[in-house]
Amino acid sequence: MSTHSKKVFVASRLPKNTGTSGWVAMLPPRIEGPRLEGSQTADVVVIGGGFAGLSAARRISQLDPNISVAVLEAGVIGEGAAGRNSGFIIDLPHEVSSDDYGGDSASKSKQAIAISRSAIALASAIAAEEGWSREIFDPCGRYSVAISKEGDEHLASYAGQLDKLGEDHRLLDAQEIAAVTGTRCYTSALFTPGTVIVQPAAYIRGVADCLRPPITVYERTPAVSFESTEQGWRVKTSHGSISTDRIILANNGHAESFGFFKGRLLHIFTYASMTQAFDPGRLSGERKWAATPALPMGTTVRRVPGRRGDRILIRSRYTYHARQVVSDASLKRAGAQHDRKFKARFPGLHDVGMEYRWAGAMAVTWNSVPAFGEIERGVFAACGCNGVGATKATASGIAAAELMLGHGSELTEIYRSFEAPKALPPQPFTAIGAKVNLAFREWNAGGE
Repeated sequence: MSTHSKKVFVASRLPKNTGTSGWVAMLPPRIEGPRLEGSQTADVVVIGGGFAGLSAARRISQLDPNISVAVLEAGVIGEGAAGRNSGFIIDLPHEVSSDDYGGDSASKSKQAIAISRSAIALASAIAAEEGWSREIFDPCGRYSVAISKEGDEHLASYAGQLDKLGEDHRLLDAQEIAAVTGTRCYTSALFTPGTVIVQPAAYIRGVADCLRPPITVYERTPAVSFESTEQGWRVKTSHGSISTDRIILANNGHAESFGFFKGRLLHIFTYASMTQAFDPGRLSGERKWAATPALPMGTTVRRVPGRRGDRILIRSRYTYHARQVVSDASLKRAGAQHDRKFKARFPGLHDVGMEYRWAGAMAVTWNSVPAFGEIERGVFAACGCNGVGATKATASGIAAAELMLGHGSELTEIYRSFEAPKALPPQPFTAIGAKVNLAFREWNAGGE
């Protein structure tokens, strides 16, 4: 007689995107993968076809190429959060603040660097195997740019901490960074060579398309529920179901939609705008560069060359949305801020308008740890990216695959050492606190 007690997890909502990602719009229409229909089986089901999910599938294939894997993507590969990313796979902590390295945090800094470089190693291996051009994958490094005295001081302090860590870097004065960017708005910059810059939608499409059987990537196949069986799990989708031994939940904030990490994830959205193509001769400097702000929550800027001309990406503005949906009004308000920041940085392009605007989701925990680990028997989470999704989500996917298969590595040891995400205050205090904190940090970033 069976003693199995069934567990059922039903999605309360599915991902919804606001705005058109310029990264996707610049690509040819995608030839989509199949939609899962009928009853199927696989050794592992990965829910989510973004950085975490596809990296997990890739790592599984490396560790055991005989394991069959089904990756379920709710929409079209590249059109979700991954294709709305700014495209920085960074090797050093994102926030260029001396606080990140102060006191006894040197070991944590080295730990963060190890996480980041595991992501870069996987991405670099795929790029080399597939022969990707630098339009998709470019190990060109990044600039951290300042626009104020406070920003200059942060960069100088950060450079000093990188000296202590033995990390390569170069400080640039106003004239030197102007020669790179073609604008005189920046007062200083710090160049670090280890960052990889990607066209995120093209990158994530490429990762999906390089996965070979027994891995299958299903598109327009949202997982609407999963339930335990005597043998493992059965995942139900909009048009079928798939039985499996193990599940990797790689859907970031939407892990909470299935009831996991409830009250432990902050759902933050950031925004980007991309200009129309313009004649490259209108802006001096290098035709391709990527810059993150000196102060946290400042403005990320990329110059993106193309066959029809160059474009500028502006990313800034952060808002909290508990239901993981952004309104058109929120996107419009962010766009107005982007327009102001673009004109302040590139006055010579004052007549160049924005062609695309979009919002992208990320999930943040109060104590800045990933939502990770075996959360039910045979169910492993690789969620809670805490920003810098291209880097951290990739690493989480790798670590989840290794944990699931019992593979020991420096990365899995690091992930095992993380504490659990802390519980957030009850509503409405979480909403009030998140909105006040975001507003204060944006105010503190000022013109940056």
